[in-house]
Amino acid sequence: INHFMLYKVGLNTFYGQSFLADICELDTDMLPYTKKYFLELIKTGRIERITPSDIWYEERKDWSKSAVGTKRISHKNEGYELLQGAYSFSGKILGGCLESMFDMFDNSRYSDTVGLCKKYDLFPSIEEWKDKILLLETSEETPSPERYKHMLETLKSTGIFEAVSGVICGKPMDEIYFDDYKKILCEVVGNKDLPIVYNVNIGHATPRCIIPFGVNATVDVRKQRITFDYRQA
Repeated sequence: INHFMLYKVGLNTFYGQSFLADICELDTDMLPYTKKYFLELIKTGRIERITPSDIWYEERKDWSKSAVGTKRISHKNEGYELLQGAYSFSGKILGGCLESMFDMFDNSRYSDTVGLCKKYDLFPSIEEWKDKILLLETSEETPSPERYKHMLETLKSTGIFEAVSGVICGKPMDEIYFDDYKKILCEVVGNKDLPIVYNVNIGHATPRCIIPFGVNATVDVRKQRITFDYRQA
């Protein structure tokens, strides 16, 4: 929601990493893929392109002092997966955690969220969503397939899937409901021509890249990359 607040006042933001979750990794150093994009942003002030990580990591279950210096369990990563639509599409990326976006329309978590979001028009208008790429990722709550569907249907009711040029989805943490989410996403969107790219290393699952908002992006699944053109920002 902070990203939407900053978008509202005209500021571009970078989505993807945080101090405690990434810089303070319990291993002896930051995760290599994560560190690569962190250093690129710190040294250059921008991210030129992102590509898939070769591996993904299971989330830690032990956060005690005894876990300091221990490595995570890793698995081979399969890269970006095109679920439907064109292999290449463009637009400025906007979006974020599905649960947080759903909270803008539902008071189950906090009683005043919907009222505040409406008061300040934090959810962009359909005109603002036009030709943008919608980023969606899920949190450590690993919502059930039923809840995932309900949250997507709530977003769909806004008309967002009729406006955006494509959808990119972050890898679910620990790949829980990995295949279920894919099927539900395509079913709810209901438009086979809308490109949907899955398994992007962004959001709550590790490792994480960094995605700039407000910069024209081109998603190319064949080349397994998303590039950013700052000349059109």
